[in-house]
Amino acid sequence: MTKPLADRIALVTGASRGIGYATALALAKAGAHIVAVARTQGGLEELDDEIRKLGGSATLVPLNLTDSDGIARLGAGLHERYGKLDILVGNAGVLGPSSPIGHIELKSFTDVMAINVSANFQLIRCMEPLLKQSDAGRAVFITSGAANKATAYVSPYAASKAALETLARAWAQETANTKLRVNLFNPGPVRTRMRATLMPGEDPATLDTPEQVAELIVPMCAPDWTETGKFYDYKTRSLMSFRSPA
Repeated sequence: MTKPLADRIALVTGASRGIGYATALALAKAGAHIVAVARTQGGLEELDDEIRKLGGSATLVPLNLTDSDGIARLGAGLHERYGKLDILVGNAGVLGPSSPIGHIELKSFTDVMAINVSANFQLIRCMEPLLKQSDAGRAVFITSGAANKATAYVSPYAASKAALETLARAWAQETANTKLRVNLFNPGPVRTRMRATLMPGEDPATLDTPEQVAELIVPMCAPDWTETGKFYDYKTRSLMSFRSPA
């Protein structure tokens, strides 16, 4: 049986654990070759082992996404090797400090923005030409309800996700007349290390797993996905359009 993503190249950031790890596995199961990007070499090697068990293949890229030149080199390498990129999943993100705004150091704020916003900006710049070479380029960025709720005590994270959403939406408008589709995915509370850090008293058994979430990211990466500039809310299983405040 032909797999739905056979012969497609998928780049996943933050692929060494959590939602990124699960999404990389799910995309590999669907037939995609995975370009797995993360800081943690051990996590990437574990992912590679699991992908091989599925009969799939992966290229491991140990990279700190604050290395903008490294992202540019990755884009050049993908161009040389494949001449295209079919799928980009911008998953990597950091929570940052959980404190009142007045207690947060400027460096802590800029560190969050560097990973959650600037790295995705550089990914867009460097991967757009490759995605446009695909017959059906697909980009999905992982966001958070904190962006529109302006959640207290995690202001750097909330602000960074709001910025990411606007960046992705602007890109979706710029590419609306191309074959590239750009969307956002909000997983909500999920059984991840980040969630445990934020809510240490929460029973993780009450939360869905990254694997469950990943199953609904995969369709947004497929050639037959036609929506762009939209927001998929995992909790309600609904695809939403953005609108101006009432």
